[in-house]
Amino acid sequence: MTPADRPGPLPPPHPSQGRSVANEVEGYLLLHAEREQAEREAAALCARLPWLTTGQAEDLTRHYTEQRLGLTRQALQATADRAKRLRGEYEARYAELRRALLKRHAACASVLLACSVATSSFALAAR
Repeated sequence: MTPADRPGPLPPPHPSQGRSVANEVEGYLLLHAEREQAEREAAALCARLPWLTTGQAEDLTRHYTEQRLGLTRQALQATADRAKRLRGEYEARYAELRRALLKRHAACASVLLACSVATSSFALAAR
């Protein structure tokens, strides 16, 4: 293979692709950490119940972990929904403030232009 036949470096990924992959990795790591925490809590619970058989302890651990992950999923979904609503509210408010600011700037520019024209008119009339 000659140097001309070798493929060049790959183009950098689109920024949104990088964020998407990073978000997926972060989500995976958070889920993994949450699962480990739930399993530790279930093991601590089972340790306080010494009369459980091994099978019962495994069952309790599985049920506790599933319930805990379900609650975590619900809490995260509620947080994401709230963030989405807040983003919409903030974007609407930003657009409203931006329109008001543009109107004020247009009004000020109009007043300045009118003053400039009036001043020029008076200067020409005074000659």
